Amino acid sequence: MSTPLNGKIALVTGGTSGIGLATAQELAEQGARVFITGRRQAELDAAVKSIGSSATGIRADASLMADLDAVYAQIANSAGRLDILFANAGGGDMMPLGAITEEHFDRIFATNVRGVLFTVQKALPLLVNGASIILTGSTTSVKGTASFSVYSASKAAIRNFARSWALDLQGRGIRVNVVSPGPVRTPGLGGLVPDEHRQGLFDELASQVPLGRLGEPQEIGKVVAFLASDAASFINAAELFVDGGMAQI
Repeated sequence: MSTPLNGKIALVTGGTSGIGLATAQELAEQGARVFITGRRQAELDAAVKSIGSSATGIRADASLMADLDAVYAQIANSAGRLDILFANAGGGDMMPLGAITEEHFDRIFATNVRGVLFTVQKALPLLVNGASIILTGSTTSVKGTASFSVYSASKAAIRNFARSWALDLQGRGIRVNVVSPGPVRTPGLGGLVPDEHRQGLFDELASQVPLGRLGEPQEIGKVVAFLASDAASFINAAELFVDGGMAQI
């Protein structure tokens, strides 16, 4: 088994399911020691068990500053540094323009934008020179999606974070990139609609993908691991779409 990330220390926020969990599993398989965060202890424990002995779970909400401080304090005490940061925690739900509330906006931006900002900022003292930061974007940042404008706008902000932070961090050789999935078979995607409409949603989204199917979380995880590795050493401030071509045609 190839272990290009052997000895690396990684943090995956929102690592208990979907893309976050698949990525944590991939990083661990490639040799990294992985810290994951999640808001629910039972799911966190299950995720750590599935990843293996190289994983440590830390219960935390990425939108809460005190939780982020506790995460980095534990990593500092346990590992002393970070080589890889996958700022993945986030989510959203659907609401048409005329129905958007302050709560809807604040909740999505608190995690997807403010949470990502301070996840990265508070990591800076631990990140080694030459570290890799990967942010989770979305094809929705470049495509219009009915009833999904707040989530889509939050992901557009993520794209500019990478461009700007690459300049802020250029003196340290830290790379900042965005991985932007298309529709991926995750609990979060399925949760956008009632259970009885889930398969219909999956089928409709798959019909919009040139490859004719949804992505799988493991496919995104492999791309994140690539961006974290030395194989991507000259990739910086970029957005890598992993969408089966959905946003490319």
